[in-house]
Amino acid sequence: MNILKTFAASESGAVTVDWVVLTAAIVGLALAVMAVISGGVEDLTGEVQAELAAQNPNNDPFAGAATVGDANAID
Repeated sequence: MNILKTFAASESGAVTVDWVVLTAAIVGLALAVMAVISGGVEDLTGEVQAELAAQNPNNDPFAGAATVGDANAID
């Protein structure tokens, strides 16, 4: 019976319990933030994919841009 009283009065595990609860709260908060942000990230990823798919790599992206020495170039 004396062992049970000593175990119940001991507070050496209380700090560990505090850290476990704090860590669980941080993990839960991180999961909640990830759930909120993931929808926007998926939308943005889809927009980038669509824009890249619409590009033709065989076209010159600078076709119409002024070049050095061009008479129509802006000084």
